[in-house]
Amino acid sequence: MERTLKKKISLYLKACFFLLFINTVASEESEDINFGIVIHGGAGSYENLSPKKEKAYKDGVNEALIKGYEILKSGGTSVEAVTEAVSILEDFSLFNAGKGSVYTSKETQEMDASIMNGLNGMAGAVASVSTIKNPIRLARAVMEKSPHVLLVGEGAENFAKQNNIKTVDPSYFYSEKNLQRVRELKKDNKLGTVGAIALDKQGNLAAATSTGGRSNKMPGRVGDSPILGAGTWAENGLCAVSGTGHGEYFMRQLTAAEVCNKMKYLQMSLEDAANAVVERLSKTGAAGGIIALDSKGKMSAPFNTAGMVRGMYSREEGKTIKIYKED
Repeated sequence: MERTLKKKISLYLKACFFLLFINTVASEESEDINFGIVIHGGAGSYENLSPKKEKAYKDGVNEALIKGYEILKSGGTSVEAVTEAVSILEDFSLFNAGKGSVYTSKETQEMDASIMNGLNGMAGAVASVSTIKNPIRLARAVMEKSPHVLLVGEGAENFAKQNNIKTVDPSYFYSEKNLQRVRELKKDNKLGTVGAIALDKQGNLAAATSTGGRSNKMPGRVGDSPILGAGTWAENGLCAVSGTGHGEYFMRQLTAAEVCNKMKYLQMSLEDAANAVVERLSKTGAAGGIIALDSKGKMSAPFNTAGMVRGMYSREEGKTIKIYKED
């Protein structure tokens, strides 16, 4: 009896030491990961920005960066980080997403968003929603609480109510500036999207993108932001990407996924792959840019417009926020 008891105790202690060893190794590995987050507030025309306006753009990105990074630093997931970061930008009327969404030609808002988890390839998206305060939260609910990937219009809004996603009266999105732009210009010319990509301590990538679309767009028009592979993509071991620009070109070229494909099949670096897809956009006459992040924490943010407000925050490199190429 005594010998059996000693044997059981010995086995128990060995098991405890083994688990302690495994946890220690896992902890050390997570500390080695250059976790971080990259955010964009849209590519487009940023000429002649006043110092006050430039500061406002950077302040919005800074708030989202800090929130996302703190989630990652505390051990949170990349999905949580990009959700919260994009939600913050959706609440800033300065950005073309959520509260700041531009008007269609019928002077209404139609918003799109998507999110993708690089760990398992799961994703969710919504399109043409008009009463959702934070479309990215609804996109995540589609990913996690439904068997679907993309919900649109009234169906998406009904799903939001069923899952306690906050809805608002359309007056919440009212903007005299955006309304005047549609009435005076009467042309589809304003680029704008927000997005976030992240790498967490577990080595998992995620991407999220949200937009109000193009100013004065045809009602029912859907761009690249809710289309997986076009405006959003995340794949563990390769990269996470969020795009901003002329969505029809991003859809035709599957711009976001193409970055990962060039890394996978052509053995290109993140930087080279990201630059290559933006160069292709330029050659076909498309304006825009992307943010990209690989599984080692390397970051890239090429664009072919006058500016793209963007921010990067990683464990090794710290935080940077820029608008222009020369910043």
